[in-house]
Amino acid sequence: MAEPRVGFEAFDCAPGLRLEAHERVSALMFETLTARLERIEVLMERLERRLWLTVYGIVAVILAQAFQGFLEVVP
Repeated sequence: MAEPRVGFEAFDCAPGLRLEAHERVSALMFETLTARLERIEVLMERLERRLWLTVYGIVAVILAQAFQGFLEVVP
């Protein structure tokens, strides 16, 4: 292992700082992307629930009309 030189302070070089800044920006981008995807998933689940409610509603109306027609035919 090399010992630190006495009398010299450690310093950050420009390429190292650019790399660190790029890593922070990339991390922020992934965090925002993850948050957006989670919101999209929640919206898709809500849309799916609404779609199934609509399907069940339509089926209920069709069955009710068929049952009503059956009651009219049979006295």
